[in-house]
Amino acid sequence: MISAFAELLVDGLRVEVQRPWPRIIVTPETWKRAGERLANGRLTLLGLWSDGAAVHMALLNEQPFDLAVMTLENAGEGYPSIGAVHGPAIRFERAIHDIYGLEPLGLIDRRAWFDHGRWGVNHPLGTRVDAPSDSAPYEFLPAEGEGLHQIAVGPVHAGIIEPGHFRFSVNGETVVRLEQRLGYVHKGIESLMVDAPIARAAQLAGRASGDSTVAYALAFAQAVEAALDIKVPPRGLYLRALMAELERLANHFGDFGAICNDASFSMMLAQCGILREQTLRISSAVFGHRLMMDRILPGGVSVDVDSNGLTRLRDLLIELQTPFPKLVDLYDNTASLQDRTVTSGIVKPELARRFGAGGFVGRASGRSFDARKSVGYPPYGELKFDVPVLEEGDVNARVWIRIREIEQSLALIEQLLERLPEGPTSIAFDIRDLAEVREGLSLVEGFRGDILVWVRLDAAGRIARCHLRDPSWFQWPLLEAAIEGNIVADFPLCNKSFNCSYSGHDL
Repeated sequence: MISAFAELLVDGLRVEVQRPWPRIIVTPETWKRAGERLANGRLTLLGLWSDGAAVHMALLNEQPFDLAVMTLENAGEGYPSIGAVHGPAIRFERAIHDIYGLEPLGLIDRRAWFDHGRWGVNHPLGTRVDAPSDSAPYEFLPAEGEGLHQIAVGPVHAGIIEPGHFRFSVNGETVVRLEQRLGYVHKGIESLMVDAPIARAAQLAGRASGDSTVAYALAFAQAVEAALDIKVPPRGLYLRALMAELERLANHFGDFGAICNDASFSMMLAQCGILREQTLRISSAVFGHRLMMDRILPGGVSVDVDSNGLTRLRDLLIELQTPFPKLVDLYDNTASLQDRTVTSGIVKPELARRFGAGGFVGRASGRSFDARKSVGYPPYGELKFDVPVLEEGDVNARVWIRIREIEQSLALIEQLLERLPEGPTSIAFDIRDLAEVREGLSLVEGFRGDILVWVRLDAAGRIARCHLRDPSWFQWPLLEAAIEGNIVADFPLCNKSFNCSYSGHDL
């Protein structure tokens, strides 16, 4: 361990075998010091979760890259709140309390997060499970000032999208405060994971957020492979990256068009929709599923690509590369679009860094982190690509990051097709009688940003615990900040430029 980690973990009680990065058992005092390092910006929070008895915190040292998990055991009587000093941890601690009943000592915001009073029990995965008491109505934070009124939007929306509630406090048309309430699509994935065989857990991971099924499946597979020390064949690694970049393309095409549509430029939605549909159809033809769901499994991939599939993918590149630059020029030279997107919904760089925002949200606000580069998982270390970064932090910057990432993904797919190795696509592994508990951690770049997966396998090779962290955990709060001072009519535009996942967040 180095730098900020060395200062923190020198007093670690012991180190648990977690691959590829260590998990260190710490004292409450060290846990508090970690909160101070997060608050002063020396470390970045990657995740905060529980397994019922302990709380775990994944920490990132960005320059130079290093990662570790800190564990505070015996948290049943409470644990020092990180959210009390570092705002990005607040929602994690509220969620831990809802699910496990563990008390974050010192946290002021004690409102429920996932639990909407409809589960029939309190703390369903905790040690003290009982019937819920009558809960008071959810109290949104107040906004003070003359002439303010509130606008309630959702959880049911006018479009075919997932549910989430947005409470606006406004002065005329200007937004003074926005507060979100999420959790409406909580599926109990962590509960479903417990005691599941690896194959079933891989299916669950791939359904955490359907538009990121490849990225989630890859992150889960890498965590299991790390725990079991499995080496995936090179061809399997290349096919995984190929699917990941196709997923990134399809989502960025969809977002590019949808953002323009929210600025009343529907023609761009139609044109980008064509490019997205072409990508999805070829994905279906080559990999057997439009979203490539269940194609990545621990040990490799479940499908290979023949010569005809490679030809169709090369043809797809030509079909995408021809019209896309014209659409970019159209966006850049349409004054009515620029009027809506430039300077709207600004996320300041210091706020993006504080929240560790990844993906196009972070990179549009100066944070260059990309797990494909920083972690460098294979085969990306063998490929040439750039990570585009801008500083403006507005809707326009988030559009341009998507544009540049589309260009990079097209170039990556071309490299992957040129260098695709021969050989097997997966490796068989035996999980019977492991004789010991195994743990693995992974960090994978999805189209929204980095996805964290932690998994613990019991001695029988089944899932003891698994935690999935969507990039939206760190992006949803920034949407609240971005919309302040903008008019209500710009919210759909700002919201779509973030395109946070409800499902991936709500688990």
